[in-house]
Amino acid sequence: IPLTCPSILNITHTEVSKLSISPSQVDLWQPNSASLIRHNATVDVHVRRNDTRGLRTRLQKEHIDFKVYISNLQKDIEKQTGHRSSRKRRSESQYDYEVYHSLEEIQSWMFEMNRTHPHLVDMFSIGRSYEGRPLYILQLGKRTRSYKKAVWIDCGVHAREWIGPAFCQWFVKEALHSYQYDSVMRRLMNQLNFYIMPVFNVDGYHFSWTTDRFWRKTRSKNAKYHCRGVDANRNWKVKWCEEGASSQPCDDTYCGPFPESEPEVKAVAKFLRKHKKRVKAYISIHAYAQMLLYPYSYKYATIPNFNCVESAAHNAVTALYSAYGVRYRYGPASTTLYVSSGSSMDWAYRNGIPYAFAFELRDTGYFGFLLPEALINPTCTETMRAVKTISSGLLKKCEIGMHELDRERYPYL
Repeated sequence: IPLTCPSILNITHTEVSKLSISPSQVDLWQPNSASLIRHNATVDVHVRRNDTRGLRTRLQKEHIDFKVYISNLQKDIEKQTGHRSSRKRRSESQYDYEVYHSLEEIQSWMFEMNRTHPHLVDMFSIGRSYEGRPLYILQLGKRTRSYKKAVWIDCGVHAREWIGPAFCQWFVKEALHSYQYDSVMRRLMNQLNFYIMPVFNVDGYHFSWTTDRFWRKTRSKNAKYHCRGVDANRNWKVKWCEEGASSQPCDDTYCGPFPESEPEVKAVAKFLRKHKKRVKAYISIHAYAQMLLYPYSYKYATIPNFNCVESAAHNAVTALYSAYGVRYRYGPASTTLYVSSGSSMDWAYRNGIPYAFAFELRDTGYFGFLLPEALINPTCTETMRAVKTISSGLLKKCEIGMHELDRERYPYL
């Protein structure tokens, strides 16, 4: 857990040439790498208590505007991790979806879902993490014909983004509970299979609960360096370790020693390759920025089925907005957020999954990774609408579907 009173600062109009901050001095929240900081951009940083005064002085000296969003981070961390005994629930009916849950609680909940909904849920493991934890998946859908289109949803790729696993649990809860009375959900469950991975980065997520709330990477060891972990969203075999990824093991965007070096990434890639003919949508849940992103992330270029994907994204953010009036930006990741290579979204698209998306959930920086538990319900409710909209779109034909593309004309896919 970070020191007693660290702070989160929002720095605006940052001139990098003036203010050279070592990554060891601050924890960059947005953007997640110093190389992505641009002139006149906004930067969110988490500063340890002992470094706060020095950074304030430097910012004031350079006439750089800043605002303290959270003055005592430790206090807010304890709000979300304290009183554990009151959150442990023995049965599904008592499970609280409006608090954050530890890995152990989430996995117990998965077993309970599997036990209590045998006709709609199937639970299985696709492998083990670096530290030996099982990588569990919940398959949702009515068991009808053998071939059904499928949607993959993963959460918790980056350990500190706790709203991700909260959404995956929310999605499962809503899908199962509304199956009887919601005709849209019933149609989706009858005609599609959903592969849900509530916690992709199980080792990192566990570590974020026990040791460092703002840990991002996996927990693999590097023989030559003391720094642990790889960015699980820079480790995929698609333009691996190029722009937007780091080859330095101590960086938060470290791409790893080679593509799919992380057993978690390798296991998911293997599963998706095996089922790529039926998986029509890949959705990865991240935080924070309030964005819906689609390929490409590694380059500034338009995807071949742009019209279909753009339309799906537009419909999704419109549905999301209808819940509480929260606005999401949407577009290609490279231009909407930043360029990054080796991402799961680009990999999924390049491996034949026509609709590949990455959500960046609430908020835009005020709470950052410490999104209060009071906002789990509205965040998940609005995101549910977006995901249902994307899924419903798969049941309709689009004029320029990926299956219609000539592979010889688009060899780079």
